[in-house]
Amino acid sequence: MKFKSFLAKPFASYIHRQIKKGMLTALEDQENIFKDLLKTGSKTTFGEDHKLSEVKTYEDFKNAVPIRDYEQFKPYIEMVKAGKHNILWKGQPIYFAKTSGTTSGIKYIPISKESIDNHINTARNALLCFMAETGNTAFADGKLIFLSGSPELERIGNIPTGRLSGIVNHHVPSYLRSNQLPSYETNCIDEWETKLDKIVQETINQDMTLISGIPPWMQMYFDRLSQVSGKKIKDIFPNLSVLVHGGVNFEPYKAKLFESVGKTLPTIETYPASEGFFAFQDSQNAEGLLLNTNSGIFFEFVPAGEIFDEKPTRLSLKDVKVGENYALIINNNAGLWGYNIGDTVRFVSTNPYRIVVTGRIKHFISAFGEHVIGEEVEYSLLKAAAEEGVHITEFTVAPMIKQDTGKSYHEWFVEFENAPANMAEFALKVDNNLRSKNIYYDDLITGNILKPLEIKPVHKNGFIEYMKSVGKLGGQNKVPRLSNDRKLVDELVKWTD
Repeated sequence: MKFKSFLAKPFASYIHRQIKKGMLTALEDQENIFKDLLKTGSKTTFGEDHKLSEVKTYEDFKNAVPIRDYEQFKPYIEMVKAGKHNILWKGQPIYFAKTSGTTSGIKYIPISKESIDNHINTARNALLCFMAETGNTAFADGKLIFLSGSPELERIGNIPTGRLSGIVNHHVPSYLRSNQLPSYETNCIDEWETKLDKIVQETINQDMTLISGIPPWMQMYFDRLSQVSGKKIKDIFPNLSVLVHGGVNFEPYKAKLFESVGKTLPTIETYPASEGFFAFQDSQNAEGLLLNTNSGIFFEFVPAGEIFDEKPTRLSLKDVKVGENYALIINNNAGLWGYNIGDTVRFVSTNPYRIVVTGRIKHFISAFGEHVIGEEVEYSLLKAAAEEGVHITEFTVAPMIKQDTGKSYHEWFVEFENAPANMAEFALKVDNNLRSKNIYYDDLITGNILKPLEIKPVHKNGFIEYMKSVGKLGGQNKVPRLSNDRKLVDELVKWTD
């Protein structure tokens, strides 16, 4: 056993024990965080505007602070950008995480001195839980890829600003710096394909033991490695022992990724966002991700069907139920209050509190009242693919609304690694799977209002070419699973027959 893996073992055991203890105090920790947030927040401009000093209970808080998305929150962010202090949180943020919004353009999410630990320590804890549970500490001695956006930061209102992954790159512990790849210089390259080629050059002859990134990026990296070497990934990196992923559901990518590797590998799923690191996989043997209940975030949950209501039901952690689909609302120690991050989650356990991410609030199809969500389309396609031995590279779904003749339907744009022998039969299987998951969709098919879905095959690398054409290739960018309009697919159709 080498030095780093030797030291990691007792530290991993200690952190794992602390996390286990935290499972038992989740509700108490949430209550304490709520009180601490109010104590600091009451002395800010936001706190004065919303009379936080008078808030004593969660019921008071719900009456004082409405749910907001970024666009509604933006006036406060603009004050911070203008250089004003004590607007959302004490002082000024130490960073702005810059992220692209689907409706708001560029978003600037504050990160405070208090909230940065949430981003850094949660990533660490996910790895340490894996070490403690599996006994695998050896990967700490090899080379690790933590692909990030450019760590070069600009200044907005004199506040260092950049992609979250680039910000976090500055906080990688010194003991991991010698293990980290790619180099700082390579991470600073903006043009994705140039950057990917450099990453391949820097890593192909190294002892890579851990690779971290969103699944579509991992697949592009593996494809390029195999193209250059003519080998499977397991033969290039024989000591590769774990993949860390987040950002999108892993299931649609899993079969092809492991086929590229040449074997199955353990994986660690994480749930980070610019607004906070919300949950992580703490066990290889339990479903879902452990909610981060003691890391500066007070969570709220709104039944997903009510999120666009004027006065939706708002629940704290103690009132959530297993199996319900909730919009995730956060309040944190960077000054986000009643903030709708745009994701939906479902609890798979409340002892401890574990969730799965089910989709995006604005990524759904309800052109005909069906409200189909991401979790449902992924299940429907993957079940059919598993039965047919088909591998899926990427896909997205949009409504086809017929204005003249014929019935409307859902149109699925799918890039196959290997296409099904009979596309019509395959599409019918997917359709039946979706009907079994969504009663509203089933009613529309049964009632002859919609006809069964149709699949439009996308050329090999079509999604990559599409993302390149809209300037979103690489990094943390991902293709939406669902759209309620045809803006995306009307462009994507260029890569179909």
